[in-house]
Amino acid sequence: MIIALWIVTALLAALFVMAGSMKAVTPYGTVREKMAWVESVNPPQLKTIGILEVLGALGLVLPAATGIAPWLTPIAAFGLFVMMVVAVALHVRRKESATPSIVLGIIALVVGIGWLVFA
Repeated sequence: MIIALWIVTALLAALFVMAGSMKAVTPYGTVREKMAWVESVNPPQLKTIGILEVLGALGLVLPAATGIAPWLTPIAAFGLFVMMVVAVALHVRRKESATPSIVLGIIALVVGIGWLVFA
């Protein structure tokens, strides 16, 4: 079971690192062209979202992998869960149909990781 947990954790962390770094580094206008929801936030908010996603991803992997403060891993998972709940609210408010399903899937993964780590 621990191998499956690490695989899911690594995949989830990779997803958040890729998405977060793109939001944090790519110019606002370029991201806005690719993601319609970006027009709902300003450039500093977008960069903050990206940085938080990257930090959350690192928090999923590094504490458990190094054994230094492993209790931070479920906290990072919960932080990402909260971010995804806010994302669902944003997408629902914008009446976007496909995105909430994708985001809800990510939420399920984050919650699953949190429970597996606590169990």
